[in-house]
Amino acid sequence: MANWLDALTGETQARLLRLLRRSRQTITSLAQALRLTDNAVRTHVAALRRDGIVEDVGTQRDTGGKPARMYGLTREGEELFPKAYAPVLAKVLEEIIRREGRDRAVELLRAVGTTIAAESRKKKGVDAAAELFRSLGADVEVQRTREGVRLQVYGCPLSAVTSEQADVCELGKAMVEETTGAAVSECCERGEHPRCAFAIGV
Repeated sequence: MANWLDALTGETQARLLRLLRRSRQTITSLAQALRLTDNAVRTHVAALRRDGIVEDVGTQRDTGGKPARMYGLTREGEELFPKAYAPVLAKVLEEIIRREGRDRAVELLRAVGTTIAAESRKKKGVDAAAELFRSLGADVEVQRTREGVRLQVYGCPLSAVTSEQADVCELGKAMVEETTGAAVSECCERGEHPRCAFAIGV
């Protein structure tokens, strides 16, 4: 994780982000921890704010001084740090399959997908389905061909699990079905670089 984050943001910004992950900080407190000048830290914070990784989270009034602005991570900033959802979800599915069978696991996955779509849907249709995946952090391309419509999903939040548990794609399929109201075929690519895709009836 450290090497990946360092490569993405640079060593100094990676250290700054780790500090903000632990607690809200002022420019001065960050400068002291990083052994940098206040101006150097302001430059890094400004860049991270511009990228939507860091945000203002209030002020801190020091005794006898003016309020100091405090900073914290945005939700996007938090997502830079790896989460254990993939191995946990895979183990949960393994246990459901072991106890109740694959059909029951698929039923539960589809129920979750339908619920996610029903709770977040404001509009119906293919574009709405694409926007739902984008809201979950994926990049989506709507491909319209003579055969119909294909929703190509890059960076699907479930892709880390699908190589071991292909049934997870049923969750995404149910999301698309609920949002579009159409028949949907799952045509995901699995393997080292998995990509989700769904063919939508028109």
